[in-house]
Amino acid sequence: MIKSGSLRGRLLRRLAFLLAIILLISSFTAYWSARRAADTAYDRTLLASARAVVAGLYSEDGHLSANIPYIALDSFAYDSEGRIYYQVIDPAGVVVSGYDNLPGPPATAELTRDYPALARFYDAEYLNQGVRVVSLMQPVSEPDLRGMAEIRVAETQGARERLARELLMGTLLRMGILSVTALLLVWLAVSVALRPLDTLRARLAVRNSDELKPLPLEGMPRELRPLINTLNQFNARLRNLFERQSQFIADASHELRTPLATLKARVELGLRSSAPEVWQGTLEATVQSTDKLTHLANQLLSLARIESGARAILEGGAQRLDLSELARELGMAMAPLAHAKGVALALEAEAPVWVMGEPTLLNELLSNLLDNALAHTQVNGNVILRVLPQGILEVEDDGPGIPVHEYQRVFARFYRTTNRGKGAGLGLAIVGEICRAHQARISLHQAVSGGLLVRVEFALAEQ
Repeated sequence: MIKSGSLRGRLLRRLAFLLAIILLISSFTAYWSARRAADTAYDRTLLASARAVVAGLYSEDGHLSANIPYIALDSFAYDSEGRIYYQVIDPAGVVVSGYDNLPGPPATAELTRDYPALARFYDAEYLNQGVRVVSLMQPVSEPDLRGMAEIRVAETQGARERLARELLMGTLLRMGILSVTALLLVWLAVSVALRPLDTLRARLAVRNSDELKPLPLEGMPRELRPLINTLNQFNARLRNLFERQSQFIADASHELRTPLATLKARVELGLRSSAPEVWQGTLEATVQSTDKLTHLANQLLSLARIESGARAILEGGAQRLDLSELARELGMAMAPLAHAKGVALALEAEAPVWVMGEPTLLNELLSNLLDNALAHTQVNGNVILRVLPQGILEVEDDGPGIPVHEYQRVFARFYRTTNRGKGAGLGLAIVGEICRAHQARISLHQAVSGGLLVRVEFALAEQ
């Protein structure tokens, strides 16, 4: 057996999967948010260091000089993972102090809008390591020196990355604790929400196998009521099926009891006599009774086969069949019987008519309709088997017919009509069951000759 797992476990696994996706997305967003916060904080410090360098600029003999205060270079002294570099460039573009070859701002770097300064922030590569650089433009207005000096201050990325990692790990830790707590709370909530299912299971477990009364809806949540209604409908169909089977067994027992008692009485009567002619008459009557019993037994078996055939159709076992060909084959098989009774059997089928059905049941349907028509047609009468292109099957005879007020009652089992009450009353009942299994529509009509016209309308099969 395939293990499908519990509903509770399935809900928790799916929720955990969704939480993992949310946690993953949140990790990326938290990292970038943390990195942006670290950049903002450290950019402000970089700009403060550049302004501290500006405070140490002075002009001497027409040249720019710099007296770099210790505080400007010690802004990051507390951080062992970070290192700071600086550079001072005079208005003529000459480096007057600081480190050589510190990268300048790219052409795409724009002036910052976050601070009131002529500053550009950008990332660069210096001494084989990534750095964050600020380029601050400072106006110089001295009697012997005028122009724009540039102060560059760079910081390695280690401190920023460490701060971003710390922020990220803190965020992930809090979200992880929150996710585990959420899963525990959901597990408790799901357990409480599934209690009605346990109640329903307990109610079904204590029931007897033959107890098919409806399940109560009181106290059940709205989501479970469609399921309970479906179970009640299924139980109603089962109860109806069992009642039909019980009624059928009772009717069959009643129908078999009478001919069996008659057969036994005739045999006992024959045994009491010593005359051979009495024995001969008894044997002939016994053969006739046996034939009737055999026919009745075959019809009862046909009703039993219809149930399995109907299940096969519902399970997709229907086949694409030519109704005209089935009618032609059965007409050829029953032609000798019609000839022996002195009845003309005619077939009218112009072209193939394709329907979906179970071949054994359709043969049973045709056989019962023809057998019923031949049984009630007088000598020199006519029986017509007709297949129309619209998927309509008709069997017409010129027998005594059936009164109109009995058209609906003749499909009940063991019902015998007033005009055609020779059989056991199962022929049209079998036909009706087969039509129901094929979702076909059956109707009775008076024939032009005064006899009976049985019409069965099938749905045409798709090409």
